[in-house]
Parts: sequence; C-alpha cells; structure tokens
Amino acid sequence: MIKRILVVEDSDATRSMIVAALDDPDRREVFEASSGFEALRLLPRHLFDAIVTDVNMPDINGLELIGFLKNHPQYRTIPILVVSTEVAAADVERAMALGSQDYVRKPFSAEQICSAVDRLLATPPSLT
Repeated sequence: MIKRILVVEDSDATRSMIVAALDDPDRREVFEASSGFEALRLLPRHLFDAIVTDVNMPDINGLELIGFLKNHPQYRTIPILVVSTEVAAADVERAMALGSQDYVRKPFSAEQICSAVDRLLATPPSLT
C-alpha cells in the first residue's frame, strides 16, 4: 500500500531534497507545502500517513502546526517528523512534548530522512 507523506518546509532547496529522498512511487506519494498555512489547506484534501515539518517557517511555524494537528481529532494520530536547524535539547524536547515522534537535525542525509519516515510508518498510531 502506498503511503502519503506531507512535507512542510519553507526552503525550496530543503523541501526538494526531502521530497527527492522520499520519492519512491511504489511505496510513497509525497505532497509538498511551503508553509504551515499551505499545509492546513492540504490536510482536508488527503489522508496523510505521516508529516515531515520544519520548525522555523513564516505564518504558522512547525510547532504551531504540530499543536494544531495533535489537538484535532481527525489529524492527531498522524505521526510527525520534525526536521530543523534548532539543535538545543530544549527545542527537541518541546517538539516531542507537543507530539512529534522523531526529530532530525539539519543538515541531514537522504538516508536519515528515509529511515526516520520508515520508522514513523512502521509505528502504530498513537492517540496522544
């Protein structure tokens, strides 16, 4: 079964790199959003199996997006991977406390992104 992944990243280059890493037509269909606001517009249109999001974005940042998702009954079980330049332990802890299941620091490799997303997809959904 093909899994749908939403990548939310304001940097065109970084978003393209993540999408290219995840591109596997036999296993994954990847959707792109250049902001948290755009992600909110895409959410009702598709059933996503995982979301990869940056933290630092204009309008709605990644942490605000996670908060919205985890407080919405329709989206709260979607696993989330944060990809960010924020490397302080407090930043990682905050993302995890809000509901992210994993955190990858930039710069990253294609293998890191694929492995993290594969772990998300292999983990049963959490209701918390």
